[in-house]
Amino acid sequence: MKKLFQKPFSIRFKLILLASVLLLIPVLVYQFILALDEYLRSFQELAVLSEARILATALNDRPELFDEGTFGRATRTGDLYIYPVYSPLSLNDGSLVDWGAYQQYELGYGKADYLRTSLNPARIYANDDSLSFRSMVGEHNGSLYAYFKVRDDQVVYRSRESLSVVRSDFLQISMLTADGRDVQRFVIAPHEPEFLYPFRVNANYADPVYEERISGQWYEVDGGYEIELQIPMEMLGERIGFAIFDVDDPTDRDIGTVIATHKSQAGEHLGSLQLPTPEIDRIVAGMRRTNNSHIQVVDRSGRVLLTVGDIQNATGLILSNLNNPPKNRYWDFVQNNRLTPIYNLILAQPTTNFIDDLYSGVAREGEHIAAALNGEPFTRFRELADTETVILEASHPILTGDEVTGAVIVDQNMNGVRTFRNQALEGLFNTIIAVMLVVTFGLVFVASRISSRVRSLRNQAEGIIDDNGRVRNTIMPSNSSDEIGDLSRSFSSIVERLSQYTSYLENMSSRLSHELRTPVAVVRSSIENLGSTDDPERSQVYIKRAEEGISRLNLILTSMSEATRLEQMLQTSEKELIDLAEVVRGCAEGYRLAYSDTRFILDIGHDPVNVKGVAEYIAQLLDKLVANAVEFSHPGEPVIVHCHSVRDQAVIRISNAGPYLPREMQDRIFESMVSVRPHQRQKQPHLGMGLHIARLITDFHNGQIRADNRDDVEGVTIAVTIPLQ
Repeated sequence: MKKLFQKPFSIRFKLILLASVLLLIPVLVYQFILALDEYLRSFQELAVLSEARILATALNDRPELFDEGTFGRATRTGDLYIYPVYSPLSLNDGSLVDWGAYQQYELGYGKADYLRTSLNPARIYANDDSLSFRSMVGEHNGSLYAYFKVRDDQVVYRSRESLSVVRSDFLQISMLTADGRDVQRFVIAPHEPEFLYPFRVNANYADPVYEERISGQWYEVDGGYEIELQIPMEMLGERIGFAIFDVDDPTDRDIGTVIATHKSQAGEHLGSLQLPTPEIDRIVAGMRRTNNSHIQVVDRSGRVLLTVGDIQNATGLILSNLNNPPKNRYWDFVQNNRLTPIYNLILAQPTTNFIDDLYSGVAREGEHIAAALNGEPFTRFRELADTETVILEASHPILTGDEVTGAVIVDQNMNGVRTFRNQALEGLFNTIIAVMLVVTFGLVFVASRISSRVRSLRNQAEGIIDDNGRVRNTIMPSNSSDEIGDLSRSFSSIVERLSQYTSYLENMSSRLSHELRTPVAVVRSSIENLGSTDDPERSQVYIKRAEEGISRLNLILTSMSEATRLEQMLQTSEKELIDLAEVVRGCAEGYRLAYSDTRFILDIGHDPVNVKGVAEYIAQLLDKLVANAVEFSHPGEPVIVHCHSVRDQAVIRISNAGPYLPREMQDRIFESMVSVRPHQRQKQPHLGMGLHIARLITDFHNGQIRADNRDDVEGVTIAVTIPLQ
C-alpha cells in the first residue's frame, strides 16, 4: 500500500526539472543577439555609405584633382605610387630618418607576393614566412627614390671570391626599356653593409656589368636589413618592379624565397608608376583619422587614384575591452581552457587571415563601382570564397556639375560586428552559466533541505504510535516560519491533543473503576446482609444502603451522559440577544440561597451587557463555575462574581480564595474526566465533567475560558470572555 501511493518524482527532481526551464534563456538571448547583429549590420551599412557620401562631397566640383598624369595606363596589380618628396634625401646617413612622414605611405609585401623567376620558372619561391619587406617610392628633383625594410632571419652576403651575383641575398630591379620592347634587370648583391654596386645582368643573370647611375646604401639592422637607393628618372621606362631574393644556407647558397612587387618577370607584368594626387591624399587622410575603413578613390575609368588603409584591419567598429572584468587567474584559466574552446566551436570567429584579390590591383570593378560611376550610390555585402569573411562595400559618385568624374569606395569587413556579437554572446553566456549554476545549486540545496525536513517529520510521525496503537512519542514543533514549520507545529498540536484524549480514555477506565467500586461494593454488601438476616429493621437499613449505592451509580451515569446530551442540544439551539449582566445578577441571587454558608460579593455593572446566546446555557455555565469555586473556597472566604464589558468583550470572572491551581493543570482543567479534587474533599462522585461542560458552553458562544491563580490572595480566578453585540 505504501508503494502504491508513492510518488514517482521527488521534490528535488521536480525543482531541478523546473530549473531546466532556465535553459530557454540562452536560446532567447541568442535570438536577441542575432537580431542585434542584423541591426548593427544595417547601422554599419548606413555609416559606411554616409562616410562615402561625405568624402565624395568633399571631392565634388574639383576636376583638377583627377587630371594628374601617369607614366602609363595602370590596369593591373604591381603598380607603384610615386609620392612627391619635397626635401632632399640623404643616402649615406645610415638610416631612414630623413624619409620622415613619407613612411606612412609604405606598402608591405609578404609570403603571398611570391615571384616566378627565370632561375627556375617551375618553382614557386615562397616556402616560409621568414622573408617580408616594406617599401615606399618617391620622386624628388628628377630622381626616383626608394627604400626597402627587409625582415630576414638569416642575412647571407655575396662571397668576395664569387663572380656570381645570385648566390646571396640580393635586390633585383626590373624595368622596361624606353622603347618598351626589352626588360632590363639590375642586381644589388653586396659583400657586406656598404654603398650599392648595382650590376646589369641578362635574363640568365650572367655577364654582370656595373651600373653607376644607380646609387644608394645597404644597412644591416636587427632582424634583417634596409636598402635605400636613387635612380635617375631618364632611366625609367613605363613599367618597373622590385624583388628581394633570399638565401638562408651560406654553404649551398640556393635561393629559398623570392618576394616581389610583381608576379612575373615578363615586361607586361611589371607595375606602372602612378602619380597620386596630393590634394586627394590630404582629404582622404583627414577622413581616415576618424574612420576605421579601407578607402579608395577611382576615376571614371575605374583606375584607383588613392588607397588608404587595408581591408584586413578595416573592421569599422573600434571595440573597447568589452566584457573584460578585472583579471582573476582562476577565472582566466576557466575562460581560456574550458569556455573559449567551446565558444570557438559554436561561434564563427573573425579572422584577418584572408586575401581579397580586388584590393591587390590598381583598377576596381564591381556592381557597386559601376553603379557609382553611373551616378547612383550603392552598398552591398560580399562573402569571400572559401571563407566566412563578409565585406561591406559602399560607393558614392563624385560629381563635377552633372558629370561623374569618379567615385569614392569605402570598404569594411564585418569582423567588428562579428567580434562584438561574439563578445556579447560570450559575456551573456558566462553570466547565464554562472546564474544557472547558482540557481541550480540553490534549488538542489533548497530541495534537499525541504526533503530532509519532510523526511524528518515523516519519521517522527511514524514513531508516534506503537504497534498496539498507543501514543508513545510526540512531534517536536519547529521554530521555522515557513509552511513546513507550520505543518510541524500543527502536527505537534494534533499529537498533543490526541495524546491527551488517549490519556483521557485510559484514565477514564481507572476513574470509573474507582468511582463505581464503592457504590457497587455498598450494593453487594447490602444485598448479602439482607439475605442473611430476618430482622425487618435491619433489613430496612440494608435496603436503604443499597438504594443509596444505586443512586450513586445513577448519578455517575448521569454525569457521564450530561456532556454528550449538552453537545447535542447546543447543535440545535438558536442564539438570541440577551443581557448578560441581568442573567448573572439573577443567578447570583439564587446562589446566596443555595449556598447559605458562603458569602458572595457581586461586581456587576448597571449598564446592559448584550451578547448573542442562550440564557439557560449561561446559567448552567455559572452553576458549574460557582459550584467549583464554593467547593474549593476556604471556610469563611467569599466568592466574587464579576460581570462587565471591556472594549468589545463581555467578561465574567468567578474568584475564590482557596488552594492554588497547579501550573501543569491550568490548561488541562477544562478537559473531560480531569479533576484536581482530593478524595477527602469529594462529598459525592465527581468525574471532572463540570468545567468541561463550562468550556463547551463557552465555545458555543464563541468565547474563551481560562483559569489563573490570583495575585492578591491565595486562590483561583476563572474568566469567561464572550464577544459583545
